[in-house]
Amino acid sequence: MNNHTVHQSFFHILLFVVTLALGWVLLPFFGAIFWGAILAILFQPMQRYLAARFGKRRNLAALTTLGAAILIVIIPLAIVAVTLVQEIALVYARIKSGDLNFGLYFQHVLHALPASVQQLLGRYGLDDIPGVQRRLMEGATQISQFAATQALSIGQNTFQFVVSFGVMLYLVFFLLRDGGEIGRRIRRAIPLDPEPKQHLIAKFTTVVRATVKGNIAVAAVQGLLGGLIFWILGISGSLLWGVLMAFLSLLPAVGAAIVWAPAAIYFFMTGQLLKGLILVVFCVVVIGLVDNVLRPILVGKDTKMPDWVVLISTLGGMALFGINGFVIGPLVAALFMASWDLFSQDEAAQP
Repeated sequence: MNNHTVHQSFFHILLFVVTLALGWVLLPFFGAIFWGAILAILFQPMQRYLAARFGKRRNLAALTTLGAAILIVIIPLAIVAVTLVQEIALVYARIKSGDLNFGLYFQHVLHALPASVQQLLGRYGLDDIPGVQRRLMEGATQISQFAATQALSIGQNTFQFVVSFGVMLYLVFFLLRDGGEIGRRIRRAIPLDPEPKQHLIAKFTTVVRATVKGNIAVAAVQGLLGGLIFWILGISGSLLWGVLMAFLSLLPAVGAAIVWAPAAIYFFMTGQLLKGLILVVFCVVVIGLVDNVLRPILVGKDTKMPDWVVLISTLGGMALFGINGFVIGPLVAALFMASWDLFSQDEAAQP
């Protein structure tokens, strides 16, 4: 083994070790770095436009773009989060006081079922209304205790949250200002031929745009419309249900129907046919049209992965990475598919 090979091997090992070390150092701020990079990617077109309008003054353009990101994304999310916490506290207080009685709702549905269905439920002990009500209260108590624990944890780690938030905004500014140069350096550093390199980078940016800008926008509109129809029909906790529908809308195949379908069934089973019909028609037609109209505009018709891949990768990503996983999961799946497509094309091109 000559000296050049030894030096090259040592350099590769050193490169691998220092990369792992940097990742370990930055791990406490993973969420801040991750969402800072996502925001920078989403608002990079605005940054380029403003830099051209401001005569290449990138600092001013980046600062203006950062202000727009705060107004468009961060402030609305903060308002929704604060209001949602208040709504959860209100719903839990109504459950404890008995004003919101899920056992009574279950009783209404149970009595509306055919006798044969009631007998079937009785075999499994599901006709025991006090028992079901007790289990519902226990579940609500556990949820409230979990929410209280998380709120206490956030309160105790306020300094860490403030630091992470500041790191995210600081990073967004510099990624916006220097994003073009950083992107060129990353492209040069990737040890691939130009064509597969460009294909993977294009796939990466497409999935980020589709997952964040497209899917979140569609989910937000669907949650807003779902919460609105719940409020119109007099369903308690409309904001809470709307946020839950928006969150579930990120999952294909199941989506917001997990929330509105039981409410529609309750209306039909208790004889409130008009409310049930309005809810079903509105959710199927109006909320369904949002997905069919907005998603192709924001995401693109030819960039969508199969629904089952998105569903499984999203659930798996969230199980591993929490809320960050709904972006990381589909991104990993998309890069996996793109890499294997390139591999199969290379194999097919070989003589």
